[in-house]
Amino acid sequence: MTVHFIGAGPGAPDLITVRGLKIIQRCPVVLYAGSLVPVEIVAEAPAGARVVDTAPMHLDEIIAEMQAAHEAGNDIARVHSGDPSLYGAIAEQMRRLDALEIPYDVTPGVPAFAAAAAALATELTLPEISQTVILTRTAVRSSSMPEGEDLETLGRSGATLAVHLSVNNLARVVRELIPHYGADCPVVVAYRVTWPDQQFIHGTLSDIREKVKASGITRTALIMVGRVLAASDFDESRLYAPDHHHVLRPRKG
Repeated sequence: MTVHFIGAGPGAPDLITVRGLKIIQRCPVVLYAGSLVPVEIVAEAPAGARVVDTAPMHLDEIIAEMQAAHEAGNDIARVHSGDPSLYGAIAEQMRRLDALEIPYDVTPGVPAFAAAAAALATELTLPEISQTVILTRTAVRSSSMPEGEDLETLGRSGATLAVHLSVNNLARVVRELIPHYGADCPVVVAYRVTWPDQQFIHGTLSDIREKVKASGITRTALIMVGRVLAASDFDESRLYAPDHHHVLRPRKG
């Protein structure tokens, strides 16, 4: 018996990995975050499977479900949105399972920031503009941020930012980033990426707050900040330059 933590991807049912889908299709127990995981994904569970939406449950209740399945010898598909390594809240579940000596594994998923970049046909790293992507969040009602991970500190890098779980904190995001990125820095707020009702709100640090306020979006949105989001004048990568040689493309003559 194994608990399989599975990243379901950002929303579109066909963006789950083949491995993750096959696990769901054979597991007699499926626990899923119903507020963020499409019902089409868990509908792939076998006939008669126990399918439980964990959105209204607390950690003890979720672990109790896992323990009951373990005692019955049933594998579990524990389905999370996006990729479980990023704000997946799986670490505390795995710690409980370690204490109970219940085996588990993890199947990655497509993260929201990657899905947003794909939908926007945007590369998040461009030569001479940004070669770093920072995935972060701000503290609202959830866990506090460790010292040195505040936006004011991270913003000094000038890197492309993907700010999660913070659309309700947009005023603070803008306030702390303008000194480092400039008021004209491009911003995209990506709402429910790859879902049927996805939206992309384009703006700058100077006007994005008013645009988002007018849209009524208050949750399930990713804030992306950086010059790469509107860059057209950038150096080409050296990767495919004619005079760039490597073991698979040796120098001719």
